[in-house]
Amino acid sequence: MAGRRLADSGIDFDLALCSSAARTRETWKLAVHEFSRRPRTVYEERLYDASLGELIALFNETPDEVRNLLVIGHNPGMHGAADALSGSAEGDTLARMARDGFPTAAYAVVEFPGSWKSVEHGAGKLTEYWTPNG
Repeated sequence: MAGRRLADSGIDFDLALCSSAARTRETWKLAVHEFSRRPRTVYEERLYDASLGELIALFNETPDEVRNLLVIGHNPGMHGAADALSGSAEGDTLARMARDGFPTAAYAVVEFPGSWKSVEHGAGKLTEYWTPNG
């Protein structure tokens, strides 16, 4: 369901960073089949149990030619990153994310101005938040 929703979002992902853990690899294998164009995928051990600082460091390493990055990782890191990096939000997305948490298969779309090297706490705008429960 999440893969279909992401594929229908209109975002053309250039790169997917997926945790090397078995569960995330299995999830990505199911979700990517929904995409009309499969993004290049890198399995990244550092995503497992990553802190906010470690996640930001990974984002900062993303090459400038990557416009849209998809990250398949773990909680509490993914929820924490979406929350901490979102200095602003569209509509009620931030309030819904705070209320509903970040259940399995949830996703957040956070837009950043500038290069990946400039990604930092509060620099992004949360434009979409979705959970399989509604």
